[in-house]
Amino acid sequence: MGRHRKPPAANVRRSSVIALTGLVPAGLAAVAAASNVGIANETVASVLEHLPGDEQDDQVPRSAAVAEPPATADFVAHTMARQAHATPPVVKTVALPDGRQPAAMTPGPLGVPGVAIAAYQSAEHTLAAENPACGMPWYLLAGIGRVESTHAFGGKADADGNPLTPVYGPVLDGSLSGNNVIHDSDGGTLDGLAGYDRAIGPMQFLPETWKHYAADGNGDGIADPQNLFDAALTAGKYLCDGGLNMHDLAQQSRAILRYNNSMAYVANVMAWATSYSSGVAPQPGQLPRI
Repeated sequence: MGRHRKPPAANVRRSSVIALTGLVPAGLAAVAAASNVGIANETVASVLEHLPGDEQDDQVPRSAAVAEPPATADFVAHTMARQAHATPPVVKTVALPDGRQPAAMTPGPLGVPGVAIAAYQSAEHTLAAENPACGMPWYLLAGIGRVESTHAFGGKADADGNPLTPVYGPVLDGSLSGNNVIHDSDGGTLDGLAGYDRAIGPMQFLPETWKHYAADGNGDGIADPQNLFDAALTAGKYLCDGGLNMHDLAQQSRAILRYNNSMAYVANVMAWATSYSSGVAPQPGQLPRI
């Protein structure tokens, strides 16, 4: 998922596009030492220590026990619906009418929209059954969702997890500094463009990546990259791919790097994930510029 970038320079630039393959920079060797550390906070500290120049910071997220938000009726309903579908989903973006209303669900930790929490929790439970060795926690998916789209622009999605307006990244035609040129891979069927690709949905997948990992997170038989439930489950599958274990913090870092070949990106995702698990908001210094 991550973002398609040119080889990293001294200044890390922000781009919001998902990588087609895992990207492991030389700096990951430094993060590997964190595999024996028992808390995410120390991993974030290790990541921050290896940021270039002015992106370094000596602050780390505070320690706290992981808090599991209570499963809501909406979460249970989506889980039951998903279990009813065992056939491969249809990969497509569903056209929806205008005028839909945002979901009225209780927000989660630090104001995470309720519909997003339901999607992240649902993905965690599905992956716990399908790939228990991965150990994917909901709050890591929430960290990705926060950095990629602020949980679909602050939860602007209906009760089924569909954004009120589609979520798209910039066109990857070479006009945006720091991004690779990605030629069209889907005929515009997912991203609505011909000629070049762009990232799609609240978890920001490239069309080619989506087609490879696409999952149906809400049990409607469709894998729609714009849908929060589908996107969260697909993100989990992508991060877990290759037998990675999210309980091993070095492997977790490697998984996050698939989204963006940037140690600053890893630090941001881990900081938000730690904050969502603890309820303690990150400090500005814990969120280096991407």
